[in-house]
Amino acid sequence: MSDNTEKVTGIGGIFFRVRDPAQMSAWYREQLGVCAEHGHADFIWREHDRPAEVGHTAWALFPADTDYFGPTRPAFMLNYRVANLDRMVAQLRQNGVTVEKVEDYDYGRFAWITDPEGNRIELWEPKGA
Repeated sequence: MSDNTEKVTGIGGIFFRVRDPAQMSAWYREQLGVCAEHGHADFIWREHDRPAEVGHTAWALFPADTDYFGPTRPAFMLNYRVANLDRMVAQLRQNGVTVEKVEDYDYGRFAWITDPEGNRIELWEPKGA
């Protein structure tokens, strides 16, 4: 891999399907101290090389019937942070990977792809990255 190749810069989030999001949210809060609001928690950390920069890793429970993870219905979906989503998307397309969609939000830009075994992957360029 060359220095010009776009790379994942870290884990942006971990999302998984559960049958009862409210019950599981309570279990994770009571047993592991994950203080999730409406099934979502945000773990705050700092960049090693840029300690003034605050980072976030999302943790979220989704209903078992969600389509958010793609059509293959895996139990988990990983969100990977990237530094430049446009370059990453162009690189993936050049390598024959189908980019399902790209969306912009107040907190960053996202793209979705599926690996060869049907696992959906979410790519995230944080706002201001």
